[in-house]
Amino acid sequence: MKAVVIHEFCEPEKLTIENVADPIPGNDEVLVAVQSAGVNYPDTLVISGKYQNLPELPFVPGKDAAGTVVATGADVTDLRVGDRVMTQVEFGAFAQRVVTTADNCHVLPQSISFAEAAAMGLVYQTAYFALVVRGQFNAGDVVLVNGAAGGVGSAAIQLVKALGGIALAGVMNDDQAQTARESGADHIIDLAAPNLRESLREQVYRCTNNQGADIVLDPLGDDIFDAAIRAVAWSGRLVVIGFAAGRIPTVKVNYLLVKNISVLGLQWSDYRDRQPDLVREVQQKLYALHAEGKLRPPITDVVSVDQIALPLRILADGKGKGKYILQME
Repeated sequence: MKAVVIHEFCEPEKLTIENVADPIPGNDEVLVAVQSAGVNYPDTLVISGKYQNLPELPFVPGKDAAGTVVATGADVTDLRVGDRVMTQVEFGAFAQRVVTTADNCHVLPQSISFAEAAAMGLVYQTAYFALVVRGQFNAGDVVLVNGAAGGVGSAAIQLVKALGGIALAGVMNDDQAQTARESGADHIIDLAAPNLRESLREQVYRCTNNQGADIVLDPLGDDIFDAAIRAVAWSGRLVVIGFAAGRIPTVKVNYLLVKNISVLGLQWSDYRDRQPDLVREVQQKLYALHAEGKLRPPITDVVSVDQIALPLRILADGKGKGKYILQME
């Protein structure tokens, strides 16, 4: 099979495509012929060796794959050869075949294409768990989504609107603002404004009758986190998703005390590994919202696996919008 193989950590342009042996599923695993694979910002950290969890070299990167089951292990009873599935793995999705546990496979409705399915994996799961499970979202909540034009951000904006909230989109430029509006954002927050520490709060307060955001979803960190925490409403929640902007920020806990603010973290893969039943339940909810027309993965581009450096470079440079998909077959 054809696969992206990392022999040493590198820049996207130095990745190699190789022919390697098909993996063999274990007793509780299935082999999936991958049609489409989702490209995510964490993939840029993996290939450069900066991700928090890394396997031994060499390995195949990639976390989201959609395709057809072509073999099942002896103990697998709820999946059959020919099933159309989406799966989420720690590594291995950027290949024409991937082995995954049956627990981490989600059978696709016929209404969802492989490309859409690959786009509805990590980013929509992350957005849902950040918003609902960690952020304790309620209908009517005002939610500030930083990095709102990216994969997780676009998914989060759509979910806020689908579940009855008010979506504030934190973006860096007009192009990103347009992407956020297309996802359904009610208000645009300029994260490139001068004196962001003060201006971000002022912008949010103007949109919320001086109340602030009930929930902030932050995949960026750095100065944006420092400014965003000042815009959280009394008894609000800020969910840390990542640090794509660079610096890992710290929190002055006295500020949490005086405003009764909660700061929470989200490492979605722990739910995948520890509570797969909950992940499957959430995925079914996402599919249902898609069927109702409330979720539409914003696929920006579909490229062949031989062009994998293109979306990875865009994401690594912080210029990503929506979702990028690899066509594997």
